[in-house]
Amino acid sequence: MNRKLVRIWIPAGALAILVAGALVWRLAPWVPRSLTIQGATIRRDTDPRKELPISGVEIVASDGVNTTAGRSDDTGLFRIPLPGVAWPGRTISLTFRHPDYKPLNLKIQAGLNLAGKRLYVAAMEPGIEAGLQESGAAPNSPSSVVANIRVRYTVNSRIEENIGSAVKTFQAVNRGNVPCGSSPPCSPDGTWKASAGTVTIDAGAGNEFRNARASCIAGPCPFTRIDASGLTSGNRVVTASALDWSDTATFLLEAEVFRDTMASNVRESYPVAFGRALNFTLPPVEEGVSLEADIDNTPMVFPLGPDLYLSWATCTTRKNAQGGETSTAYRCELKPGFRF
Repeated sequence: MNRKLVRIWIPAGALAILVAGALVWRLAPWVPRSLTIQGATIRRDTDPRKELPISGVEIVASDGVNTTAGRSDDTGLFRIPLPGVAWPGRTISLTFRHPDYKPLNLKIQAGLNLAGKRLYVAAMEPGIEAGLQESGAAPNSPSSVVANIRVRYTVNSRIEENIGSAVKTFQAVNRGNVPCGSSPPCSPDGTWKASAGTVTIDAGAGNEFRNARASCIAGPCPFTRIDASGLTSGNRVVTASALDWSDTATFLLEAEVFRDTMASNVRESYPVAFGRALNFTLPPVEEGVSLEADIDNTPMVFPLGPDLYLSWATCTTRKNAQGGETSTAYRCELKPGFRF
């Protein structure tokens, strides 16, 4: 069998175009850009519920040419912008330092699709002092037991309070069976001469009327008509008018008086403790936060105050925006010499 060798010749120009196209396709996803390293610092623990965020961690990022420093916030979040171009394969060193935790060093590489999108979690091990705190021990000091912790706070809400009622009588003075002619007011059919009576009442500053109503209580009531257009609820002033086309009639105007006031309700909740940290969240309208606890079996009340001071714990807060409202998340870590 004869075999023929078939050779395909590709012009040099076409080959160059193919190679260039392959290179463009290979590099198309990558564009030169700066890099922002983002992540979170947490306490290393075998129990995920005890991996608490670490704030105030000093973080340094370096690629050997550029160096940038940053710090983690109350939630443990950090964002470190590294100047220059994030070339693929570039090694970046990250150092994490905190006085209560062992030093942590990480190395990462800038990849083609990294571009600051990857999230890094730096789990730091407690140092010797932090380890003593974790066990509740403190040098030359006995441990005090904190138990039966409750959170008390006040929620203020605006309510409408019924503070009384208003009553006033008025008359439409008239003589019956007098033809109207061309001198209004007249009866609805235009036959008889009529007269009108009007009364106005004021609820006072800061008050308003609810359920205003007027009625005929004496005289020839069937031959009267009440104008209720001025009895709208929610107004400070209401007006009642009546038309009478017979003898004199008497009318009664009544309404309840309401005032907007602030009502304070004391509420109580129970925080959750993991490890040496206490966690609880309060609604956006909370005021007067205090913690009730038994310290070595002695019941005590600890007002938290704007400085978040507690003799037995260090507290921090952060805001949570949910459903158009902003709640406040509290975290209190025990100080040395105390344990749950």
